[in-house]
Amino acid sequence: MLSDALKKTIRTTHTSIAESLDGYRPRKSQNYLVAEIAKVLAGEYHRSQKICVIEAGTGTGKSLAYCLGALPLALAKKKKLVISTATVALQEQLIEKELPFFKEHSGLDFKFDLVKGRHRYICVHKLNSALDEDMMQMSLVPTLNSPLSEQEKNCLVALQNAYQNKQWQGDRDSWADTIPERVWNLIACDKHACQRQMKSHHLCPFHLARQKMAQMDVLVINHALLLADLELGGGKILPEPDETFYVIDEAHHLPHITRDFSSAAATIKGTLDWIEKLLKFSQKMANAIVSQKAIGQNFKLNDAANDAAKDLRSVRDLLDQADFNYNDDDTYRFEHGIVPEQLTIKAKDISDATLDALRALNRMHDALTLDVSDGDVTAFLADPLLAESGQYINRLEQLQKLWFSYASKGDSIPHARWIKRLEYKNHHDHLLCDCPIEVGYYLKDKLWRECAGAVLCSATLSALGTFDHFAKESGLKGEEGVQFIKANSPFDYPKQATLHIPTTDKEPTDKAFSDFLADALPKYLDRTKGNLVLFASYWQMEHVAKKMRLKNWQILVQGEFSRDALLKKHKSRIDSGHGSILFGTQSLSEGLDLPGAYLENLVITKIPFAVPTSPIEEAQAEFVTSKGGNPFLSITVPDAAKKLVQSCGRLLRKETDQGKITLLDRRLVSKRYGKAMLDTLPPFKRQIDY
Repeated sequence: MLSDALKKTIRTTHTSIAESLDGYRPRKSQNYLVAEIAKVLAGEYHRSQKICVIEAGTGTGKSLAYCLGALPLALAKKKKLVISTATVALQEQLIEKELPFFKEHSGLDFKFDLVKGRHRYICVHKLNSALDEDMMQMSLVPTLNSPLSEQEKNCLVALQNAYQNKQWQGDRDSWADTIPERVWNLIACDKHACQRQMKSHHLCPFHLARQKMAQMDVLVINHALLLADLELGGGKILPEPDETFYVIDEAHHLPHITRDFSSAAATIKGTLDWIEKLLKFSQKMANAIVSQKAIGQNFKLNDAANDAAKDLRSVRDLLDQADFNYNDDDTYRFEHGIVPEQLTIKAKDISDATLDALRALNRMHDALTLDVSDGDVTAFLADPLLAESGQYINRLEQLQKLWFSYASKGDSIPHARWIKRLEYKNHHDHLLCDCPIEVGYYLKDKLWRECAGAVLCSATLSALGTFDHFAKESGLKGEEGVQFIKANSPFDYPKQATLHIPTTDKEPTDKAFSDFLADALPKYLDRTKGNLVLFASYWQMEHVAKKMRLKNWQILVQGEFSRDALLKKHKSRIDSGHGSILFGTQSLSEGLDLPGAYLENLVITKIPFAVPTSPIEEAQAEFVTSKGGNPFLSITVPDAAKKLVQSCGRLLRKETDQGKITLLDRRLVSKRYGKAMLDTLPPFKRQIDY
C-alpha cells in the first residue's frame, strides 16, 4: 500500500517540479497518471502483479508523470528504476534533459546513467593489439577479409590517442566522427574475449561502466538491451527483475522487437564453410591450453562438428532435390510452420550435434580463460584465440537455436518457418529461417511474472478503442491485476486543428491512384507554410514527387538526404520565412517533432495498411484463419489504426500549435472499419465532403 509518507513525498516533489517549470499549468491527466502509477507499483490493485499499461496522448507529460509516480517509490523500497525506450532520441532526451532537470528540482537524491550494450564500447586490449603488427597478423583471421586501408589505420591511431589522453571514454556514440564498421568490429568489446576476471581487461570501458551501474538508482536502456538480459535469464546485464521497477516507454514497439530477438536463421553452404574453419581452429586452441582436458574436449568438438557437417550436407542435397514452389522473392514458406518429415529428422540430429559442439567449445574457452587468469598463458597469445572462439560460440548458439526449432513438432507456440534461395555467381545456397508468431508467452514468463513492477506507456497502445490487440501481443491479456489506463491529451483538438476528408476521383486501390495524387495534391498544399505529406510506399512517393517537380514544385523527399539533413533543410526554409514541403513514408509518422510553424499542414495520402508479404505476416494471417478468425480485421486493421493515430499525431506537438490534416482516403467514411478508425482519432474539428 501507498503510505502517507510516500504520498507526501510525491506531492512535495510534484510541487517542487511545478514551481521550477516555466509557464507550468496543472494537467488533470498528468496528475491522474502520477497517482495511478504510484498506486499500481505500491500494490494497491494486486499484491504481486504490479503492472499498468498507459496510453498517454501527446502533451500529457508522461515522462514527468512516470518519474513522479515511480521514482519516489523505487527509492523508498530500495528498487532500481529501469527506463527502457525504443529510440535513441528519447534516450538522449531523458539523459540530457528530463532526468537532470528532475534531479535538480525534485528534492530527491538519486543517481542515473545511460546503459549501453557491450558492443558499443571498445576493448582497450583489442585496440592496442590492433595497432601491434605481430598481434595484428594473429587477429586478422577471425575479423578481417583483407588488411586495413591507410584511412582505417589512421582512424585506429586517432582512437587510441584520444583514449590514452583521456579525451574519449571509449564508447562508439561519443566519438564525433564515423568509425568504419570494419575498424569497430576489430576493437569492440565482446562477452567471450573481454572478460573482467582477466587482468588485461580490468580497465575496459565496458567493465568500468558496469561497475558504475551498480551505484545508479535509475538506468536508461533500450528495448534490445532489456531483451538481451531476459534471454540470459534476467539479472545478468541489468539488475535482477524482482529488484526492479521497469518503465517501458514507446511500449508499442516491444512485441515486434521481442519477435526479432526470438528468431533464428542460418545458411547451409555458409555454415559448412565455417564449420570447416572451426575444425582447423579448434586444434590451434587446444594446443594453447595448458590443461590436458583440452585434448578430450577437442576430440568431442571435432566429432560433433563432423556429425553436424555430414547431416547439413544431407539437408543441402534434400533441398536441391525438393520440389518447393518458390515465390518471386525466391522464398518458400512452410504452411503452418510444419516442415517435411525428412527435414525434421535431420534437424534433430543437427540440433544434438551442434549442442555437443557448443558445450565442448565453451569448455575449451573457459579452460583458456582460466589459464590466462592463472598466468599459465599470456593474454598476448590467448586474446586472439578467445575472440575467434567467441565468434564460433555465437554462431553455434544461433545454429542450435534454428535447428532445435525445426526439430520441434507440434509445439504449442506457432512459428513461421521458411527457406530463401540465394543465387551467387559460382554457387547457390539456402537460408533457413524461423520466427515465433506470438511472443506474449515469452514476455509473460521472463518479465511480467518476474519483475517487481512495470509501467508500459506510449501515445498509441489501444486500437479501435480497446487495448485487446496490444494486451494479446505483449502477453498481458487476462493477467490479474493489470491496469489499462487512458490519459487524454490537454490539447483543445477542435480549436487547434481541422480534419478534412475531401471527395476523390480515385480509390487508393485503383492503379491510377498515384497519378491522381500527383494532380490533386497541389490543391491541399500551402507554399507559404510547413507541409508534410505521408505516403504508404516509397515508390508512390517518388512517382508523385517526380511528376510534381516537372511542374516546378520544390519538394524535400525522404531518402534523398539523411533524416537529420532533411529536417534541417525543412526548418531552415521555414526559419527564413519561406514555406517548405516535406515528402515522407511511414517511418516519418513516428518520432518526428515539428512544432509550431514547422508543420501546419499535414496530408495523409492513404490509410497505412501493411501488405502481408513477409513470411512472418503471411504465417500470422494463416494462423488466425486456422483458428476461425479474420486476419484483416484482427491484425491488419488494428495495426493500421494505430499507425494512422501516429501519423495524425505529427501535427500538434504543443498546446499553442494550429493546423490542418487532410486525409485522401475515402475508405475512412465508406467502409465500416474506416468509420471505426475515424472514431479512434483525436476529436479534431471535422470537415467531410460529400
